[in-house]
Amino acid sequence: MQLIVAKRAGWSIAAEAASSDELFAALRGASFDVVVLDLSLRGRSGLDILGQIRRELPALPVLILSSAPEEQYALQFIRAGARGYLSKDASAEEILEAIERVASGRLWLSPAVGDRLAAGIMNPADRAPHELLSPREFEVFRFIAGGRTMTEIAGAMNISIKTASTYRTRILDKTGFRSNADIIAYAIRSNLV
Repeated sequence: MQLIVAKRAGWSIAAEAASSDELFAALRGASFDVVVLDLSLRGRSGLDILGQIRRELPALPVLILSSAPEEQYALQFIRAGARGYLSKDASAEEILEAIERVASGRLWLSPAVGDRLAAGIMNPADRAPHELLSPREFEVFRFIAGGRTMTEIAGAMNISIKTASTYRTRILDKTGFRSNADIIAYAIRSNLV
């Protein structure tokens, strides 16, 4: 990323972080124009980190950088407050354009994600089951799809087991799935895990 950002005159990377703790220490110690949040950051889930950034620094624009398929995850992160979602496979020019758009307060969407968002607005019935979930529900969904127990999910999300179970119930209600096995099978078919 350092080499890509260096291509723009006047741009620099003010801080880098390898964990969520390092990220928040940096954010609390300086002022930034944009955060490029790599979802492979150690410590917590990307949705959880994004949620904390939104609570602590609501005006700070966040661009998500991920190797996960944008068609599957981008809308969840946009709904959670990210200003854009970018694949790690993107070209240097696309990365620079996305950073510039997000830093200027605008939204960055790839054409594929823009089409999917428009389709969901024009015909909500065509939305995929996982797109019906709130960001926190989607986070629980991903843990369930990964085979985690309610106790493990509660620990990872720093919530009670009862709250984790409530999220699971909402997921089943919204998606029409009847069990964790249904969630796992859907996630595999949809390349969400």
